[in-house]
Amino acid sequence: MNELMAARSLTTRPVVTLGGDAVAHVKDTVCDAAAGSVTGFTLTGRGLLSGSLREGLPWRAVYALGHDAVMIRDRRGLVDAAALTAHRHSLRARLLGAEVVTEAGTEIGTVLDVVVEGGTGGRVVGFRVAASRRFLPGPTRHRRRVYVPRGGTLTVTGRSLILPEDAVRYVADDLPGLTALVAGVPGRGRGALP
Repeated sequence: MNELMAARSLTTRPVVTLGGDAVAHVKDTVCDAAAGSVTGFTLTGRGLLSGSLREGLPWRAVYALGHDAVMIRDRRGLVDAAALTAHRHSLRARLLGAEVVTEAGTEIGTVLDVVVEGGTGGRVVGFRVAASRRFLPGPTRHRRRVYVPRGGTLTVTGRSLILPEDAVRYVADDLPGLTALVAGVPGRGRGALP
C-alpha cells in the first residue's frame, strides 16, 4: 500500500520534474467525488508572492505523489486550469466542512480533511472527521477527531457526504491507524475493514 496523506498537507507541496526542475507548488487538490479519486491539482507560482497559475496539473501527468513533492515527467503535462476544474470540484470547496452522515441518516460529524493515497494511486481512501457527540460512545468534553474509511460507495449531495453504514463501524484515531484499517491489519483502529 502507498503512503496515505491528508489533502491539506499537499498544499504548497512542490511540483518537480524528474530532471529536478521546480515547476510550481500545489494550491489545491481537485477530485471526482463520485469516483473517489484525485483528478489533479491547481497550482501556484514558486515565489513567496506568486499568485495562482493559469496552468493546472491533471492526475494523468503525475508520475508519483510523494511525501516531499509531486513528481512529473516535464511541464508538457500541464493543462489549462479552467479545463481541469470545469466539471470537477476542489476538495476544499466541496468536501471540507461537509456534514458526514450514513446512508441510514446517522450523523457522524464534519469533514476536516480528505485522506488520499500517494504514489501512483490517487484514491480517496478516507476522511478526517470532527466526530459528533452522538457518534462517539461515552462521555466526551471536546469534539474528537477520528479517521473514517470511505467504504465501497461515496456520495456527495449538496453539503453532505454520505458514507455506507459499514464504513463508519471502523474508525481510527490517527493516520497510521487508518492505514492499518485500509490495509486490513487488525489492532490499530477499532476494527478491520471486511
